[in-house]
Amino acid sequence: MSQPASNEERIKRFLAIASHDLQSPLRHIAMYAEILLEDLESSIDADQVKSLRTILDKAQAAQKLTKALMSFAAGAPQIAVSDVELEPLVAEIWQELEQRSAMPEAALETGALPTVRSDRSILRLILKNVIANALTHHGDGPVRVRIDADVSGSQCTIRVSDNGPAIDPDHRDKIFDAFWAAPVEGIVPSPGLGLAVVRDLATALGGDAHLDHSGEPGNRFTITLPGAR
Repeated sequence: MSQPASNEERIKRFLAIASHDLQSPLRHIAMYAEILLEDLESSIDADQVKSLRTILDKAQAAQKLTKALMSFAAGAPQIAVSDVELEPLVAEIWQELEQRSAMPEAALETGALPTVRSDRSILRLILKNVIANALTHHGDGPVRVRIDADVSGSQCTIRVSDNGPAIDPDHRDKIFDAFWAAPVEGIVPSPGLGLAVVRDLATALGGDAHLDHSGEPGNRFTITLPGAR
């Protein structure tokens, strides 16, 4: 009789299937955006050209990410290291999530954010999931998110703080488990992979992710990464 798959095996299987299935549509989106640019660039206005270039850039970025996730799921992460400026990366993520969250009063604060040597696509997914977690699990007031980073030797530490409700002490060891979601009274839980992916991808980059504070004035997640410049 076969043994049930572990959470780690389940998440890797899910990432492998999802990433593989996304490759073909992403390739076609990028291809058609490129064709439209070649055929129409001289006959459309600057805003339309910008929109097509955005579609192409986003599709190509998603292709790189899904390839990275496939290699991660296969147990042989392929890390494409480059200089990653955290400040514009965080701004880009916030703009995307803010538009999706429909929370006009949500606010982001940042300290000085350095440039690190890392895989931009994977680091983007890590930060996006942690920030999205703050926008999803919030209290009654306006959401406040703060991101700070500091460098010590060759290590960069990124802290993402929010003003959301404290996490039940009984659940703090579970929030990084795959397919687990905190129970909310009156709401059917929707298990996801956000924080589980955060920890596993941070590990793949040679770092770590953990919750280091939960209480007043909110929660703080810490991500450590090698490769500080």
